[in-house]
Amino acid sequence: MDVVIAGGHGKIALRLARLLSERGDRVRALVRNPDHAADVEAAGAEPVVCDMEREDDLGPFVDGADAAVFAAGAGPGSGPERKRTVDLGAAVKLIEACQDRGVRRYAIVSSIGAHDPKRGPEQMRPYLEAKADADRALMASDLDWTVVRPGALTDDEGSGRVTATTDMSVRGPVPRDDVAATLAAVLADGETVGKAFVLVSGETEIAEALRAL
Repeated sequence: MDVVIAGGHGKIALRLARLLSERGDRVRALVRNPDHAADVEAAGAEPVVCDMEREDDLGPFVDGADAAVFAAGAGPGSGPERKRTVDLGAAVKLIEACQDRGVRRYAIVSSIGAHDPKRGPEQMRPYLEAKADADRALMASDLDWTVVRPGALTDDEGSGRVTATTDMSVRGPVPRDDVAATLAAVLADGETVGKAFVLVSGETEIAEALRAL
């Protein structure tokens, strides 16, 4: 499989790139900063410099891919405007590029609470609103989409066991290792197409948890 990861230097993205490359997939990681190329290469991916905020057409960056994963984000400390241009705007550009170039599979890293941003903490609302709008744009597309909404992210070692549920009220932490492993499983399993789910730590092996959705 040929996979393009947007936000390729992110903590989840680097973990995902390593898992995919280890199983023999080709991975292209879109990064804004050329200085991040070495980290991407160390994870087994091909770094591709692409400022998604500035590029009008992301088509050339996904050409020939089998799947795309949107794992980009404006990050902590960024203002509401960048939440709109990155968490939403770049996600929509990637959707349009996939549609234009015939890339059917698209998985997005969303967030717990994105199903109802108004119920989130006030300081989180611009982020949750951007994520919600990106999710809706993907769900309204004709792509084979999956929306993954992780809980509070940690750098704990992954266990390979999670709770994956369509109950959007579920809350809890989840290691980035397990988010990446879930994304890798999602790309390999067409049964998650058309599904949005919350992902937190749990007691069920990832493959089994996804099958039960």
